[in-house]
Amino acid sequence: MTAPQLRLVPPAAADTTADGLRTEVRAFLAEQLAVGAFTPSVDSWLCGWDEAFTATLARRGWLGMTVPQRYGGHGRTFGERFVVTEELLAAGAPVAAHWISDRQIVPSLLKYGTEEQKSHFLPQIVAGECFFAIGMSEPDSGSDLASVRTRAVPFDGGWSLTGTKVWTSGAHLAHAFIVLARTAPADPAHRHDGLSQFIVDLRSPGVEVRPIVSMNGQHHFNEVVLDDVFIPDERVFGQIGQGWTQVTSELAFERSGPERFLSTFPLLTHAVDRTVGAPAVPDAELGRLVARVAGLHHMSTAVAGSLQRGEAADVPAAVVKVLGTTVEGDVADFADLATGDEASTDGQWAALVAAAVDQRPGFTLRGGTNEVLRGVIARGLGMR
Repeated sequence: MTAPQLRLVPPAAADTTADGLRTEVRAFLAEQLAVGAFTPSVDSWLCGWDEAFTATLARRGWLGMTVPQRYGGHGRTFGERFVVTEELLAAGAPVAAHWISDRQIVPSLLKYGTEEQKSHFLPQIVAGECFFAIGMSEPDSGSDLASVRTRAVPFDGGWSLTGTKVWTSGAHLAHAFIVLARTAPADPAHRHDGLSQFIVDLRSPGVEVRPIVSMNGQHHFNEVVLDDVFIPDERVFGQIGQGWTQVTSELAFERSGPERFLSTFPLLTHAVDRTVGAPAVPDAELGRLVARVAGLHHMSTAVAGSLQRGEAADVPAAVVKVLGTTVEGDVADFADLATGDEASTDGQWAALVAAAVDQRPGFTLRGGTNEVLRGVIARGLGMR
């Protein structure tokens, strides 16, 4: 496969450091494609689990980029990390193995982890040797995290966790996940109180990982059942009772990244590449999609800047998530309608389109449904 014509930024970028890094990543990806190291896919950050590719990125210093050097990291900025992750997603590279660890666990550990937790987990994540999942959602709870029923009760030297988590991406392959649990009785007047987080080894006694197979036969989601799982005190994450505050902060990293609008980008590049050398027939819908992605690129970059400065970004992140997951679904629909005879002549294109159409229903659900996030945005903007 040749390098796509569609690029995420114009050649003359204002930030020369970022521009040089972007060029370096593109050259690396072109080399990987040339040797057949991966085949571009849609939803590569969710479905593309490839530990060998992750190890290659780690050797180049492209994992744990924002981790301080004292923990084995590279001490680079959120902006530099954004450039790398954006290019990997745009190419449809298989980054699922390390995605949650690098995107969400790293900044959370740096903000809330104990010194022991940071020293233990961060070097392994940077080396591409430790993979995490997230234990937030529960059956029958939807996007209402305040309604979690997983319980954590004090036990000798730690806590005992009982409950069920669902939609835990990669839990069947990951080493650990961070679980949101209730450590105090629910108070209807203060629903967000009494929640805490725990780092749980997915191979601990009492942990059962049950696969959730998608309608296309793929397995990346799981249900994780916790049956009196013992968690030592040193694996309490952050402060007991502060789980809601911590989760809200963590969700800014989950909802604002480029994966919220680039899951179907390989389809868009293919559509643009088809216009090269073709008769100059304007395609208004294709132009609108490209413009929307360009706008989201700048919005998501702005959120990365806010996170770099330590600013709260939950509302802007929700905006990126709502707009981004809508446009990536529209790209899937556009590609499906535009496929025509290519389905029989271009097997790779047909497979990408089919995967995007299969995955499309989940775009606006994962990471918090767009309906719920519109409420978050409205409240954040002071609307009633």
